[in-house]
Amino acid sequence: MRVLMVAPGTRGDVAPMAGLGSQLTRAGFDVSIAANSTYETLVTDAGCGFRLLPGDMGNLVTPAPAGQKASVSVLRQYMRDLGDYMQQAAEGTLAAAQNGVDVILANSVSPYAFDVAEAFNVPAIGAYLQPMEPSTDYAPMALGMTRNFGPFVNKLLGTAFARAKAPYDAPSAVLRRELGLPKKSRSAAERQRRKVRETILHGFSSAVVPRPHDWHPGLITAGYWWPMIQPEWTPSAELTDFIADGPAPVFIGFGSSDALDVDFMIDTARKAGVRAILQGVEGVNEANALSIGAVPHSWLFPQMAAVVHHAGAGTAAAGLRAGVPTVSVPIFTDQPFWARRITELGAGPAAIPYNSLSVEKLSESIGQAISNPEYRTKAQTVSLKLADEDSTQPVIEALRAHAK
Repeated sequence: MRVLMVAPGTRGDVAPMAGLGSQLTRAGFDVSIAANSTYETLVTDAGCGFRLLPGDMGNLVTPAPAGQKASVSVLRQYMRDLGDYMQQAAEGTLAAAQNGVDVILANSVSPYAFDVAEAFNVPAIGAYLQPMEPSTDYAPMALGMTRNFGPFVNKLLGTAFARAKAPYDAPSAVLRRELGLPKKSRSAAERQRRKVRETILHGFSSAVVPRPHDWHPGLITAGYWWPMIQPEWTPSAELTDFIADGPAPVFIGFGSSDALDVDFMIDTARKAGVRAILQGVEGVNEANALSIGAVPHSWLFPQMAAVVHHAGAGTAAAGLRAGVPTVSVPIFTDQPFWARRITELGAGPAAIPYNSLSVEKLSESIGQAISNPEYRTKAQTVSLKLADEDSTQPVIEALRAHAK
């Protein structure tokens, strides 16, 4: 079975799909992943075929400086740029499918993949890394807020946002027109899929997000799809020596975004009185601070005293899997949701919104995360639950059920 995964996001979106793809390949599936060129090696190292999605989503995730809010004009330009990128991604998805496909796995920001599947008369299955279905249990991800409004308002807002205009609406409409498909809006197509209870797989654990009681049976919580580590990968001597040369350090990193500059990170570590490993900056090699490039979180995080990050879905999961306390600094989209879940699970102190971040606030939260043993205990409790999950089998079952 030829499976095409569509992953137009950043590394945090592509790495879980590459990890899942490697497992599906071992199970006998022929897997290709459509992603930006930046992630070609990530995909091919997982044993999957690479299909190019033009553009670079990574250029669209750099926020305003810490402690500041983006201006209205900047936000408008961001939405225009995002719409342009999604148009390229939609065209790339069509080109990827033209290489041959039997089923498409579409993430939550690629609804045009369902249009391509319709045109090719093949099934498409949602493969989401966050809960997108309107529910009484949580507010919609698009709000980018940590707040829970209560059951009635959560569901009302979720339904409203599902119908609201989105950056991928125009690309979907253009694609349907080019493919000769009947005119149908993205929101109408989603309502139809919801009505017939089509399958959507979710790459997160019910130990982190309990399955909402108002989800229909087709909404499946599969468990986390973990990024893979190449068997030949080894850490640098510089990194292993730094970790061994003193108390466990604190990790500070913000994924694909340039959220914090090096001075902010170093000042925070000094004020908190901790040794720090810094990701996303370069040229730091001091007695108590070391900057690193790409290092597997599954290897690094268990050796940390705490992890500080943006609470992206994959990084948040990696911290919980490692059983270490987390200090969350959410920036936008689904990050506040994951930050709130970490706090509610007791695995870290209250999140610090990025637009109100300061050295003083962050260093204080790091101190709380390290000094309160309850945070580590609660994180380890979640870690044990995650270790027992098989997140690949639900995907295999769904693929086989949809085979034609």
